[in-house]
Amino acid sequence: MTSRPFIVAIDGPAASGKGTLARRLAERFGLAHLDTGTLYRATALLVLEDNADPADPVAATAAARRVDQSLLSDPLLRDERVAHAASVVAANPEVRQALLDFQRNFAAHPPVPARGAVLDGRDIGSVVCPAADVKLFVTADPEVRALRRLAELQASGVAAIYSDVLQELEYRDTRDAGRGTAPMVVPPDAVVINTTALDADAVLERASDIVSRAIAG
Repeated sequence: MTSRPFIVAIDGPAASGKGTLARRLAERFGLAHLDTGTLYRATALLVLEDNADPADPVAATAAARRVDQSLLSDPLLRDERVAHAASVVAANPEVRQALLDFQRNFAAHPPVPARGAVLDGRDIGSVVCPAADVKLFVTADPEVRALRRLAELQASGVAAIYSDVLQELEYRDTRDAGRGTAPMVVPPDAVVINTTALDADAVLERASDIVSRAIAG
């Protein structure tokens, strides 16, 4: 390994399993982890707390510039209202630019003693860290992702209906893939892992093999 941080970029749609994979890879290989989606959720939360419109580019950009590490553990970030608003603010190019330095700085200077970082989101391999040592794109069928998200919501005590969850996921997929700035795409040099028929342990082992080979060089 070189002296520069070892970077793993993981992209994919909501509820594909990329967040769980990113956390477990970080633990296994001694890397720091940044769920970049929390940056957009934090931005959305700040906008909503200001009683502003997430679609208002001025309000959203101002909120993005106020995001710091301390906001990323707020339990309110998991609220579905915040998740929906996050998808709206993430389509704003000024918001994405405001948060880009935060993400790149985390990758370039991961917290000690981490020897690198795992970042997961929608545009990590394509925009944030295009020179990442490993690029993974984690996906799954929409129906399976909706079932996973439904289970998460119900486990946290939130009343939810499968059809509504599926509709919201498909809406977010369309927005994320169709936005003009940094759309969600599969980087040409990324390894695609479809988790539809895989459990979390199988996904971890498959990804770990890829990371281990990259570290060995």
